Amino acid sequence: MCKFNCKKIIIASHNAGKLREITDLINPYGLETLSVETLGLLAPEETGSSFEENAYVKAFSAAKASGLLALSDDSGLEIDALDGAPGIYTANWAEQSDGTRDFFKGMEKIETALREIGATDAANRSSRFVSVICIAWPNGVAEYFRGEVEGTIVWPPRGNDGFGFDPIFQPKGYEHTFGEMETYKKHGWKQGDRSALSHRARAFRHFSVSFLEKR
Repeated sequence: MCKFNCKKIIIASHNAGKLREITDLINPYGLETLSVETLGLLAPEETGSSFEENAYVKAFSAAKASGLLALSDDSGLEIDALDGAPGIYTANWAEQSDGTRDFFKGMEKIETALREIGATDAANRSSRFVSVICIAWPNGVAEYFRGEVEGTIVWPPRGNDGFGFDPIFQPKGYEHTFGEMETYKKHGWKQGDRSALSHRARAFRHFSVSFLEKR
């Protein structure tokens, strides 16, 4: 699989938070990471109907344009009381009329939707963060690695660490939200560990075992 350059990998994301987290996870493996923004690559339209499909769209677009390996993450928040919404449209819930994203307003939108259906206690606020990592080659070959973490939606938001909807997500078995956890605590994983906490770290652990450690 490594007839292409496997010492460099493009992180196919324009999200600064994701880029930072993924780069931190990859760095211990000695790979040189490049961002699509640095290479001047535009974000493709995410036309998929699943996390896997959207992850592929982003990874393959970057791999094809650059001739290098590319990695993307498509992730989102699924809330059971909202029939799995916002799901693959999680970031859209934070979009404003001027095209910018305001995640606090997005969190307010989620809270309003839950209150409208009477889901006001923890028992009715079960949710999960999902992350699907796709690694794509310029020839279209791809592999997928999925991670999920169960939790509860809380209100009001807590914490200024993390990004996106982290301040309203409290992982199962923990007292703090992802927004209250420093990055290394949120991931709960480092190279060689057998367990991980965050959805992205769980997906990345599968990726590291199946790909990075076999290079």
